[in-house]
Amino acid sequence: MEPRVNVLAKFFCEGFLLYLNQQIPLFSVSKAVNFVFHLLEVLKDNQSQIMASVRKRGGKMVKLKGLRQINPYVAGQQPNEPDMIKLNTNENAYGPSPKVAEALQNFDAQELRKYSSLDQAELCQALATNLGVSPDQLIIGNGSDDILSMAFLAFFNSGESVLFPDLTYGFYKVWADLYHVPFREIPLTDGFEVHPSDYFGDNGGIILANPNAPTGIYLPLDQLEEILASNQDVVVVVDEAYIHFGGQSALPLLDTYPNLFITRTFSKDAALAGLRVGYGIGHPDLIAVMKAVKDSINPYSVDMLAERLALAAVEDWDYYRETGRAIQETRDWFAGQLVALDFQVLPSQTNFVLAQPTRISAAELFQQLEERRIYVRYFPKAERIKDFLRISIGRREEIETVLAAIKEICSS
Repeated sequence: MEPRVNVLAKFFCEGFLLYLNQQIPLFSVSKAVNFVFHLLEVLKDNQSQIMASVRKRGGKMVKLKGLRQINPYVAGQQPNEPDMIKLNTNENAYGPSPKVAEALQNFDAQELRKYSSLDQAELCQALATNLGVSPDQLIIGNGSDDILSMAFLAFFNSGESVLFPDLTYGFYKVWADLYHVPFREIPLTDGFEVHPSDYFGDNGGIILANPNAPTGIYLPLDQLEEILASNQDVVVVVDEAYIHFGGQSALPLLDTYPNLFITRTFSKDAALAGLRVGYGIGHPDLIAVMKAVKDSINPYSVDMLAERLALAAVEDWDYYRETGRAIQETRDWFAGQLVALDFQVLPSQTNFVLAQPTRISAAELFQQLEERRIYVRYFPKAERIKDFLRISIGRREEIETVLAAIKEICSS
């Protein structure tokens, strides 16, 4: 039996269609009340006819024109169980800065009656000071996904194919499809690395995650510059979601290459994944186009509370430098321990490792870890990494527990 809510919804729609078939006119807003009451009478008086029509259609709604067909992005699982170890979505192992907690406690809820700011000027100034750029080189958004999505709309309109790796952040392909942007996936090398010359030649733009996800591999800055120098007529977007955990930022290249646009997030480095704040850095001309797109979609995409807490995080960045170092140390130790267990571990400059077990299949290890309420990420549909697991780096004690579980599973 169908859920009652579905039956009622279909019942209402069928009644509405019958009402329209009776050709009872709706001439003005003043007759809206009469319309509702008459529709209820139609539903009541023609219940059997309407239900028969629903059954005749196989319980399906009428076919409508113009509905979009798309394969959406599939986010990582978000389990919520007691005593679990959650290492499947690359969240920061450590909590937000105490200054963030203090700002949250002191926030006056009465301020929420007002709209948030349009330009996040105070946050832009703090970020500019922290990064060594000008405030007019920054735009704030509702997470880096918001910034990246707008970048597709703002920068990739030539009709030529946008280039990105065949194994990277899955949202890129979804956005290209959603916004009808032609694209071409460039295969990573056998070692899962970006080969710069693969991105030479005519194209409509380039987007690279650096370090890459889900591989964790960092493209050295001199090689990234080769790509920028060979593509000065298009925008090159560099997604630095994980730059806090290793590698050198592309920020020093901004003055030389006005076609460079960098995106970042507060989710990973600032431990604010639940807040949704991200930002873009680029030439003021690129920022102007991005702001025009933002204002054409939602000028108030960054809420007041998010802006205040993000500002508190930036003002206490020494705290995040310390937690970042702790994560890197745990990552390198854990990678070495996995190698000792005959895992193939890709060199990571992120807060996760991509590792292939050899004594057991990735699928079996994933299942047995989940049975122990240890959640990691498995990509069975991604052919090139279907034998790997992506394991986020938790606190040292969490990773020690995970390692003990892996040893137990692999030895059984």
